[in-house]
Amino acid sequence: MNRSTLSLIGAVVALAAVTGFAAVAAPSGGQDGAKSTGTAAARLPVERSSLLCPAPSTSDLAETTYTSFTPKGATADAKSGKAELVPVTVAGKPAKKPTVILKEPGKPVTATASGADAPALVGTADGALAPGWAAQQTTKLGTGRGLLGVSCSAPDTEFWFPGVSTAETRQDYVHLTNPDDSAAVADVELYGPQGAIESDAGEGITVPPHATVPVLLSTLSSAKINDATVHVTTRAGRVGAAVQALEDKVGGDWLTASADPAGNVVLPGIPADAKSVRLVVFATGEGDADLKVKLAGANGSLTPAGAETLHVKSRMTASLDLGDVARGEAGALVLSPTEGNKSAPVVAAMRVVRGVKDKQEVAYVPATASVGARSTVADNRAQGSVLSLTAPGAAGEVKVTASAGSQGGEPVSKTFKVKAGATLSVAAPVPAGLKGSYALTVESVSGGPVHAARVLTIEEDRVPMFTVQSMPDDKGTVVVPRAKNDLSVLDPALDD
Repeated sequence: MNRSTLSLIGAVVALAAVTGFAAVAAPSGGQDGAKSTGTAAARLPVERSSLLCPAPSTSDLAETTYTSFTPKGATADAKSGKAELVPVTVAGKPAKKPTVILKEPGKPVTATASGADAPALVGTADGALAPGWAAQQTTKLGTGRGLLGVSCSAPDTEFWFPGVSTAETRQDYVHLTNPDDSAAVADVELYGPQGAIESDAGEGITVPPHATVPVLLSTLSSAKINDATVHVTTRAGRVGAAVQALEDKVGGDWLTASADPAGNVVLPGIPADAKSVRLVVFATGEGDADLKVKLAGANGSLTPAGAETLHVKSRMTASLDLGDVARGEAGALVLSPTEGNKSAPVVAAMRVVRGVKDKQEVAYVPATASVGARSTVADNRAQGSVLSLTAPGAAGEVKVTASAGSQGGEPVSKTFKVKAGATLSVAAPVPAGLKGSYALTVESVSGGPVHAARVLTIEEDRVPMFTVQSMPDDKGTVVVPRAKNDLSVLDPALDD
């Protein structure tokens, strides 16, 4: 070994000692027979999370409750970190004080706002409060009808919203919120039963830094479309996106983005007393989708009479009126390719109506991913919170934890088994000695994937006002490749 090589080794060793220099380990066994230099990747808690909540309402009678919560986990004993939701700023003015400040995991905090001036919120959580951070915005319109609930969501660059409308009976706004220091530029595309709807109005919408922009969908087209799909993408930056859908005579609710396009999708959260369910599906790929439609009920899956299949043409929106499909039994819709057909990616949502005549209320439920390792929904009440758990394939088992209350109470956990192809609908566990509201956390224990949704009901004047929040994996952990000191990345000759 020559002197220059020895000097190089000495320099590298010193660098490693001072800076902790490391190289990501390569997978074991390669095609060239190289020896293994590493171990399996680790799954670690995230260190930072972002959430955005849209502006609640334009009604002077609106009453909004914000709830922020992080479940206890691997970093539950850590004292570092904070989670804050701050109102969007107005250009030229300094940032406002936080609306909601969460200081510890395991116990939710709440705040309230009244009237039409309640702003959109942007927020971050770090340290012990980042993994699994969840927030909910619940608004009661105060008009005798209308409970609007939305789980605040992370910013992204693409969103699909099947189930929107430009009909005269609807006022649908897609709210775009920018959490960053630079402007975002978004495109809002509308697709109906005949495909893309040409419009320049949705192109290149600028969303200023730390601001929100509502876009009325009926301004994108003069056509009155009952069932449509909105596609939001960004040319620059990222945004949070949610659709507020208000309907004449049946109230309204928030429609959150569908799960990523897939050949098999699950829409959980149909209440047992649903009077009407309407399914809306959009095929995102180049091929048509031929789908089997099944209802996963208490005792297994069944095919709705007269609605066994749905054909969805490529880049078009299709709908299916399922009527009183629940028939007194809570359930979920499960869509899969028909026999002999290739899996074509779709996104989906459903419109659900409860009540009768002038006592009706509506909610919108998107297709949702499974709870994965863990999922949390905030703002549960002592009464009126129902958990809907669906195992579309193999039977599954989950652990459900009711957190401490925002003003007092002790956590309670229960384990539930969900039969294969079925839906289990249960009253949500309630913390012992509950005061205030609380959060629900669902964790996978064993078996197949379970999809979950929480139905929150507040009955007033015989109107079953309700909102449904789906519960996908909270992505509170990330896979981090293990690393080791590896001098061969600087001198391959050392790898002998």
